Amino acid sequence: MDSTLDLLTLACVPGLGPRASCALAARGPLAGVLARPGEHADLLGAPALDALRSGSARRRAEAEVRRAAAIGVRIVGRDEADYPAWLQRVYAVPPVLWVRGALVPAEGERAVAVVGSRAATALGLAFARALARDLAAAGVTVVSGLARGIDTAAHLGALDARGRTVAVLGSGLDRLYPPENAALGRAIVGDGAVVSEFPLGTSPWKGNFPRRNRVIAGWARATVVVEAGARSGALSTARAALDEGREVMAVPGHPSQPAAEGTNALLRDGAALVRGAGDVLAELGLAPRGTAPEAPADGVLAALVRGVPAGVDEIQARSGLALPTLVARLAELELADAVVRLPGALFVRR
Repeated sequence: MDSTLDLLTLACVPGLGPRASCALAARGPLAGVLARPGEHADLLGAPALDALRSGSARRRAEAEVRRAAAIGVRIVGRDEADYPAWLQRVYAVPPVLWVRGALVPAEGERAVAVVGSRAATALGLAFARALARDLAAAGVTVVSGLARGIDTAAHLGALDARGRTVAVLGSGLDRLYPPENAALGRAIVGDGAVVSEFPLGTSPWKGNFPRRNRVIAGWARATVVVEAGARSGALSTARAALDEGREVMAVPGHPSQPAAEGTNALLRDGAALVRGAGDVLAELGLAPRGTAPEAPADGVLAALVRGVPAGVDEIQARSGLALPTLVARLAELELADAVVRLPGALFVRR
C-alpha cells in the first residue's frame, strides 16, 4: 500500500499525468520508485526527474497537505478506504483527490452522471433538474461538473430532493468555477461532495476539463446526456464512459434543434433513450429507494384542449403549477408524444 503523501508527491510532479503515475506505481512500492527516479526515466521527462531528485515535488506535497488542512480540504489517496470504489476501476486512476464533503466508497453502483450543454435551453434545464430530482429521490447519487447550464440544473435537482450529489471540478477546490456557483458548491458539501484531482491554486484551464470529464464518468455507473450540440464537451464525458465500459444514455430532442445534435447522435449510435428517471432506473436494474415525486400529468393535460394550441402562460394559469415544474412536465409529455410543441412556444394535446 502506497502512502497518500507518496501519491500526492506524484500528483505534484510537473507534467506527470494519471497514466504515467499508474505506470510508476505498478513498478513496485512507490517509496522506492520515488527514491530512485533515474531508474524510471522512460516515464519521467526532464522536469519530472529534476522535481524528484531535488525534492521539490516532496516539499510541494508537504506544503499542499498543510494548505489543504488550513482551508478544510481533505486529500484522499487511492489506497484509502473511502476513495470511490468505481473510480478505482478506471484505466488511469487519479492518485489523489482533493475533497470537501463526504465520500461514499460504494456509491458507484447507484451513481449516475447527468451532464449536458453549458448553453442549455429552458426546456433542457427544466428536464435535467426534474430528472436529477427524481433520481436523487430514488436513492441515486447524481454526479456532474458544476458547470453552467445542465450541470447546474442537475445538482439543483438532487438538492431539491434532499439527495446526494457530487460535483467534480476542472480546477483546484480554492478556484471554484464558475464563480457564480460558489453558493451551490457550499450547498452540495452539506450532503454530498465537491472534489478535484487538481492541486489547490489550479486555474480552470481548458485542458483540465477532459480529465475532469473522465472522473465524472468513472465515478458513476452510467452517464446521461440531456442536451449536447455536435461539439459539446458533454460528449467527451460520454466517450469516457464508453471507454470504461459504463452505460451511456441520452435524452432525445427535435432534429431541428442544434442542442439535440449530440444527444440524437448518441441515440443513433446505440445509447439508451431517456424520457425520465424511470428509464434510467429500469436500464440499470435499480429499484427506487424511497418515492420520487409524482409528476403532475393530469394537471397539465387537463389544461390543454385536444387539438387547440396554448402558450406556456395560458397553460400555467389553467394548471396553477410553478413555471419550472410546468416546463419540465411539458418536456416529459412531449417526449412521450402526448403533446406536440408548435412554433411560437405553443403546445397542443394529441
